Parts: sequence; C-alpha cells; structure tokens
Amino acid sequence: MQQYKLIAGVDEVGRGPLVGDVVTAAVILDPRHPIQGLTDSKALSEKKRQHFYALIKEKALCWAIGRASPAEIDSLNILHATMLAMERAVEGLFIQPEHVMVDGNRCPNWRYSSEAVVKGDGLIPAISAASILAKVTRDTEMAELARRYPEYGFERHKGYPTPAHLQSLTELGPISQHRLSFKPVQRALQQQQDSTDG
Repeated sequence: MQQYKLIAGVDEVGRGPLVGDVVTAAVILDPRHPIQGLTDSKALSEKKRQHFYALIKEKALCWAIGRASPAEIDSLNILHATMLAMERAVEGLFIQPEHVMVDGNRCPNWRYSSEAVVKGDGLIPAISAASILAKVTRDTEMAELARRYPEYGFERHKGYPTPAHLQSLTELGPISQHRLSFKPVQRALQQQQDSTDG
C-alpha cells in the first residue's frame, strides 16, 4: 500500500432500508493532517459522528457523496445500484485517487486500481471517514423525510424494516421514496390493492 500516495476510501450506507437512496462516500485523507479516532460509523454515537463529519470535511484532501435513487435500485437491484453509487462518489472527487479501498467484499467494475477490504470501515481510516460521511448524510435525509411524512417514524428507524416501519407501511401504504422492488413494500402494495378491490 505504501506505493500509493492518493488513496480513496469508499463505503455505503442504506442497502437494507426500504426507503430512500443508497448513499456512498469517497474520501482521500490528508496524511499531513491525520484525524485521530476514526472508526466504523456504527460504533460511534450520533454526537461523535457529527463531530467527525465536520472534521473530515474540513481536513480531508477531498471528499464526495454518491447515490442511487429508489427508481435506480428498483431497475438495477440493490447490489448494482450500490456499485453505481460508489462509482459516482469516486468520480465526484476533484482529486482523482491512485488507488481505491472499498469496504466489503467487492469493488465496482471500474477503471480504478482498487481492492475490497472486509470490515474495512473499522480498519482503514479513509474507509472509516467515508462510512461517517455516508451515514450522517443519509440519516439527515431520513430526518428530512420524517418531517414531510411524520406518521412513518423515519427519524427513528431510518427506513429499515423494523416492526414499526412495517406496521406504518401496511396501514398507510408506500410513499414515492419507497423501494418498490423490496418484498415488504410489494406486500404493502398488494394489501392496498386487495382492500381496494374488496
């Protein structure tokens, strides 16, 4: 790894939820200004994530957010949509990396020298930084969605298929940001259809 100077870390948030974009981030950290304490975003409190979010944006050489919409997820499937979102994040960096390290077990089929690192978000600072940016970005978007649709409780479950989310989906039906290809959403649509037909 030493031969590379410009290494981008990439991570995604939001493969499992039933609603909203899958969000990715790419970060090239500045070796002259290391950020102490970076780790997997899921291991940090919300307050700590917010702290690092501001620090990363201030100190990183560059960073970018990528995303794929519910419509893209429905047409491509979640895996391919995630890969597309990762490509968009790296393409969005104004300094192009020499090497990309992706959290997980696969990289997009792209032009970059890259490697996948399982549990990389807890091992590689640049991937940790990407996981924090992606998580704070998506959580913020879920809070905004919750303000528009308060009855769904998005600020609590962030779109994941919790019992509360599934119940509101059954009672209220999907909104336009729901992923229609996901089974629980299809079931809710079917139930709506059945009750209308009945």
